[in-house]
Amino acid sequence: MSLNRLIPLLVLLLGALYLGGSLLPRHASSAFDLDAFGRLPVLANGRVKPLDSVARNSLLLLQGRQDFTAPDGQSLPPVRWLLDVFFRPEIADTYQHFAIVHPDLLDLFGLKPDDGAGKKRFSYKQLTPHLEELDRQATLAESVEAPVRSAYQRAVLNLRDHVILYQQLKHSLTMPDGSDFVGTLTYLQDNLAAAIGAVRAREAHQPYDEKLVTFLLETGENFTRMEQIGSLLAIPPQSAGADLAGWRKTGRALMETFQTGTVDPYALTYAGLAHAWRLQQPEPFNTILKLYRDGLVKTLPTLLVKTDAEVAFNTAAPFYNSLYLYVLAFLLAVFSWLKWPGVLQNSAFGLVLLAWVATTAGILTRMWLEGRPPVTNLYSSALFVGWGSVALCLVLERIYKNGIGSVAGGLIGFCTLLIAHHLSLTGDTLEMMRAVLDSNFWLATHVVVVTTGYAATFLAGFLAIVYVVRGVFTRSLDKTTADALVRMVYGIVCFATLFSLVGTILGGIWADQSWGRFWGWDPKENGALIIVIWNALILHARWGGLVRQRGLMALALFGNIVTSWSWFGTNMLGVGLHSYGFMDAAFWWLIAFVASQLALIALANLPIIRWRSSAALAR
Repeated sequence: MSLNRLIPLLVLLLGALYLGGSLLPRHASSAFDLDAFGRLPVLANGRVKPLDSVARNSLLLLQGRQDFTAPDGQSLPPVRWLLDVFFRPEIADTYQHFAIVHPDLLDLFGLKPDDGAGKKRFSYKQLTPHLEELDRQATLAESVEAPVRSAYQRAVLNLRDHVILYQQLKHSLTMPDGSDFVGTLTYLQDNLAAAIGAVRAREAHQPYDEKLVTFLLETGENFTRMEQIGSLLAIPPQSAGADLAGWRKTGRALMETFQTGTVDPYALTYAGLAHAWRLQQPEPFNTILKLYRDGLVKTLPTLLVKTDAEVAFNTAAPFYNSLYLYVLAFLLAVFSWLKWPGVLQNSAFGLVLLAWVATTAGILTRMWLEGRPPVTNLYSSALFVGWGSVALCLVLERIYKNGIGSVAGGLIGFCTLLIAHHLSLTGDTLEMMRAVLDSNFWLATHVVVVTTGYAATFLAGFLAIVYVVRGVFTRSLDKTTADALVRMVYGIVCFATLFSLVGTILGGIWADQSWGRFWGWDPKENGALIIVIWNALILHARWGGLVRQRGLMALALFGNIVTSWSWFGTNMLGVGLHSYGFMDAAFWWLIAFVASQLALIALANLPIIRWRSSAALAR
C-alpha cells in the first residue's frame, strides 16, 4: 500500500479513536455511583431530562463552561457539583461558579478580579452580603426597555437570574438548611396523626402537645418554601403511561402528606440520598439509587431509555469533538497546497468526513430525544447550517479533488460549531417549542429548506474567501484552480437560490396558517427575501456578463453579509414576530464578521497587478 493511501488511513483511524475515547469516563472513579445519579429523570423547562443535563446546563449558565474546579483544585464532574448543591449546600456555597466580569458589578459586591477563580468566577458566599442590593439594582434595570439597557444593567439582570437559578436548585430536592431531612420525614410519618390531632386540639382551645404543633407548622412552612422556590419537578408519576402533568415538585409531594397521611416514597428516596451524601456513605447511597432505578424501570421504561441515551450523548460531546477534527482537517488541507498534496488532501478529506459523520450522529440523536426535525431554534440552526455546508463541501471535494472542499468544510464546520457553542450558553438547547412553532410538518419543510439555503449561500461565500486569499496572499491560484472555484461558486449559488426561494414560499404558507397573512414585511421575512434576491442578482450578473471571476467572488462574499443579517441580525432588532432578543456579544461578533467580509471584497477589487497569480482575471 502506498503512503498516499496508508497515511490517510492512519489519520482516519486516529481520528476515530479520538472520537471513541470521548465515550470513556473523563474523571477519576468514585465510590459513589455518580453515573446512576446523573441518569435519574426530572421534569424541567417543559421536558424530562436526566440530572446530568441539569448539571451541565446549569454550569454553562453560571460560568460559561461545563467543567468545574473545586477550591482545592480538584476537577469535579458536573453531577458531582450538583450533588453538593442539592445535599451539601454549605459546601457548594463556597464553590466559585458565578461568572462576573463587569467592573461596576464587581464594585457592587466589593470584589476584585483576584478574589475569584480565574479572576472572574465567585462563590455564593462572596455574593451573599450584597444580594439585597443586587435585587434592587435588578429591579431598576427591569424598568428599562431591553434594547436600551446598558452593559451594566444586562450584567446585573444576568447575575440576578443566575443567583435565582442556584437558589432554585438548592430547594428542589431537600431543605438547604443542613438538617437531617430523612429524620424529619421519618418523624413526620410516625407522628403525623398525633401532630394533626394536637393542632386541632389547639384550635379547639383544648390541651395539646406544643412540641408537635411547632414541628408540624415549621415542617409545613419548609415544604411550602420548597414548592415555591424549587424549580425541578423531581417526583415522577407512580403509574405507567402518565403524562407530564403527573410530575410534581418535591415540595408539592410533601405538602400532600397532610392529605394522604403518607410521605411520598420518591421524596423519601431523595431524603435518603441526601443523608448518605452528607455523611459520605457510598454503600447506602448506591443501594438507594439501585432500588429507585429498579422502581422507575417498571413505571417509566421508555423514558429511561431516552434519559440514558442523553447522558451518553452528553458524555460523547460529538459537536465539541468534531470541532477539533474540523480544525485539523482545515490545516492539513491548507498545507496540502504547499507540500505533499496527495497525502494531506486525502487525510484532510477523511477527517472532514469523520467529523461530519459524528455531527450527523449528534443531530440525529437530538432529533430522537426531542421528537422534532433537526432545526427548532438558533442553536440547532447553527448545527444544521454547518452540517449542510460540510455535506456540500464533501461532494465538491470528491468531484474536484483539489483540497478546496476540505478547506471550506473544515473552516465552515469549525465556525458553525463555535457559533453553536456560544448559543448553548443561554441554557438547555433541547428546549420546549413555542406554540406557533409546534408543527413538525413545517419544521421539517420550511425551516429545513430555508436553512439549507442559508448553508449553501454561506458555502458560496466561503469558497469566494478561498479564491481571494489564495489570489492575493499566495501564488497557488493557477488558472485551473481559479476556474474550478468559479464553477463551484456558480453551482452552489444556483442551489442556494432554489432552496432559499422554495423555503421562503413555504414560510409564507406557514405564516398564513399561523397568523392569517402570507406576508407581513416582518424583518425575518424581509431577510429571507433579500437572500433570494441577492442570489438571483448574482446569477443574472453572471449570465449578463456584468461580472467575471473576481466580480462573481465579490458578490458571493457580500452574500455572507446578507445571510448573516437574515440569520442573526433580524433577531436582534427587538421587533417582529421572529425576534428572539438582543444579544450584546453576538452583535459585536456580527459587526466584526461584516467588516471582515467588506475587507475581503475590497481585496477582490484590487488592481490586477496586485494579484500574484497570472490566473487572476479581469472583472
